[in-house]
Amino acid sequence: MTRSKHPGSGRQSDKHSVHAAGTPRATAPRQEQADEGARTRRGGTKGNRPPPARGVILYGMHPVAAAWTNPERRIHRLLATESGRAALEPAFAAARAQGLQRPEASIVDRTELDRMLPAGAVHQGMVIDTSPLPEVGIEDLCNELADEPSAVIVALDQVTDPHNVGAILRSAAAFGARAVVVTERHAPETTGVLAKSASGALEAVPLVRVTNLARALTDLQQNGFWAVGLAESGASTLAKLDMTGKTVLVMGAEGSGLRRLTMDRCDTIARLPTGGPVGSLNVSNAAAVALYEVARLRE
Repeated sequence: MTRSKHPGSGRQSDKHSVHAAGTPRATAPRQEQADEGARTRRGGTKGNRPPPARGVILYGMHPVAAAWTNPERRIHRLLATESGRAALEPAFAAARAQGLQRPEASIVDRTELDRMLPAGAVHQGMVIDTSPLPEVGIEDLCNELADEPSAVIVALDQVTDPHNVGAILRSAAAFGARAVVVTERHAPETTGVLAKSASGALEAVPLVRVTNLARALTDLQQNGFWAVGLAESGASTLAKLDMTGKTVLVMGAEGSGLRRLTMDRCDTIARLPTGGPVGSLNVSNAAAVALYEVARLRE
């Protein structure tokens, strides 16, 4: 099942499909450009500045390599330093092996890449302009996971920091979670900052955007998921729960935590066994610990 294509900014809605985390997706339409990155040319436009972005700007080794080898991505342009291009040779080879057509690399100075990106961005000598990923939604997520009795999903209640969401995607990929659900509002755009924090996981774990998280939890529950909210007020620790079946871990923003309606929709509220002078964790760290605990309990 493939994601439906979206011409916009890369936001995901509630009506499309999902794939297994870390597995190849169906091939998207081929690009007209015939070179898969084996050749190079000197990039830039008048004034030695690259043209405006046509899609989403991604940067850094892991995000760029993962997007380059993802059949669902249409790559408009690759800008790289000589060393950045050399570092991408394995990705070029992997894309060729899949029969993907990719544009040739435009060789630019590191300072040119610095000017394109937010201050302090660690681009490692490579930037791509790519189409956004196709949309994924709750309905097809449920359909795709219908025959997976132990699927795990993470749902985030108004977590706004792109670094946190990216790090949670990375942990989700590492521990086999099948999707990360966020709210349409009060959640970060799918930008290069988020993708860099995800370290390539954005290509493997669908980021599903929903208008109403409480309603989305109800949809998941009606399809066999047990919703476990994480909060310091939880009566028991996560380790004491039976999470061998379909599970959605629900986590709130730092400070405000889970909203009351979200908490009410959860089947149970659990906590992590934190204590001492600092009794709470950053939400991305808490997600990593929770996902590890679920994986450990299933061994």
